[in-house]
Amino acid sequence: MTDQLTRPDPAPAGSFEIDPDDVDIDRPTRDVSVKWVMVIDRNLEPGLVANTAGCLAAAVGREAPLLIGPGGADASGSVHRGLPWTGCTVLGGDAEAVRRIRDKAAGKAGLLLVDMPSLAQVCRVYGGYLDTLADTGPDDIGYHGVALVGPRNKVDKIVGRLPLLR
Repeated sequence: MTDQLTRPDPAPAGSFEIDPDDVDIDRPTRDVSVKWVMVIDRNLEPGLVANTAGCLAAAVGREAPLLIGPGGADASGSVHRGLPWTGCTVLGGDAEAVRRIRDKAAGKAGLLLVDMPSLAQVCRVYGGYLDTLADTGPDDIGYHGVALVGPRNKVDKIVGRLPLLR
């Protein structure tokens, strides 16, 4: 299993790479061309919502490291790690909306899609998660959340007018 951690992930159908020229830490997030959203099932328990958001953020950070801005020091010299310069909007929908958005985004050119299958939160061993995922048909996978990163207009078109997660 350790060997699997050093291999690259299987190539997804759609991906998005941030152009270094698009990184602009001095503009308001609403004015930058790159948008990052998460859509999480609003009917989950708070602990599962937090876990879903954390897992999606970690995966997005791995796939799109240029989303993370530089760190900085406060007045005392204590260093604070970099955060996303694009911000990240967290929207809520029901399980059907999460799947619909995932299905719309899957395979779209120029868009990064990260999903959180519900079965990931019931497997206690990561290798077991991968084995279970490999044995599960696409129509049988439920999703607790998805993250999308890409051009603002493409992301907005897919997520529509979903409300903020509350």
